[in-house]
Amino acid sequence: MFCPRIAITCGEPAGVGPEISVRAALETADSEIVLIGDAIQIKSLAAQIDPHQIIHLIKAGDLAIAPRQAGRIQVIDCPLMVRPIPGQLDPRNGRSVLQTLDIAIDGALHQQFDAIVTAPVQKSTINDAGVAFTGHTEYLAEKTATAQVVMMLMGPAGDYTLRVALATTHLALKDVSAAITQSELLRTLEIIHHDLVHRFGISDPRILVAGLNPHAGEGGYLGREEIDVIQPVINQCRSKNWQVYGPYPADTLFQSKYLKDADCVLAMYHDQGLPVLKFATFGEGVNITLGLPIIRTSVDHGTALDIAEQGLGLADHSSMSAALHAAIEMIHASRSTIQ
Repeated sequence: MFCPRIAITCGEPAGVGPEISVRAALETADSEIVLIGDAIQIKSLAAQIDPHQIIHLIKAGDLAIAPRQAGRIQVIDCPLMVRPIPGQLDPRNGRSVLQTLDIAIDGALHQQFDAIVTAPVQKSTINDAGVAFTGHTEYLAEKTATAQVVMMLMGPAGDYTLRVALATTHLALKDVSAAITQSELLRTLEIIHHDLVHRFGISDPRILVAGLNPHAGEGGYLGREEIDVIQPVINQCRSKNWQVYGPYPADTLFQSKYLKDADCVLAMYHDQGLPVLKFATFGEGVNITLGLPIIRTSVDHGTALDIAEQGLGLADHSSMSAALHAAIEMIHASRSTIQ
């Protein structure tokens, strides 16, 4: 029986990332987990959480020949420059954090990992270490030579799964309209459709598209983006017999009567869609990067330095567990669509 092998990058060492990574790994019995981070910190955390658990230290090069074993937890060491103090950032450790991503990406590209699950990083620490870094999503796109990726968050909302993808991500609101072009929007919908089919096993996904302006432009009186950009792209998707509908006013779209039959909602900008999703699913939400040649999931929260500072046992690892389970489901769905 196939055993997924998943890399977990443990994130900012002064935050909750290492703890939630270890806790989620300890609860996963149907896959092999490889934690990537500072081995001293990871083994110390594991010993405090479950003294009976054995975590094996390996090298990245061992993965090519090592047989997989469900329930086994291993660690690839990325030594920190200085011992982390919970809650206190230290830029001297920034490059070690980035190294965990490089190892995970390289392993996934060489099919030694079936997926990457990332704990949160502190962008400022990496930048203060002298490395330009805007975020996981952009870094993954660059390292995998992917021209365009799509950010999607997913989580349980009552009796259905809510998925919200973004046409634009970390842009100032004043720049959003210019960034939404027909070519970019069409490519975004192509990526969403492709990955819902091939990564999630949804044969004919139903995608609802939000408008940009209040009331979806109200026939052009409140903006023409819906008429000039969004609707023509939806028409192109419909010509391919895809179930893509809209544009809908965002203030009424996010209701159960619409969402329960939708496989994904495409929001035009970050704070149009994500506040709704996080309100409905926070703690169990998963951040997924669509369009990559590899599977990548992550938590829906940040480094939580304030919680880490208070000590072990206060961090909620629900989102990390959800990200890990989502990755496993995506691995199996991807394998079934290939077969």
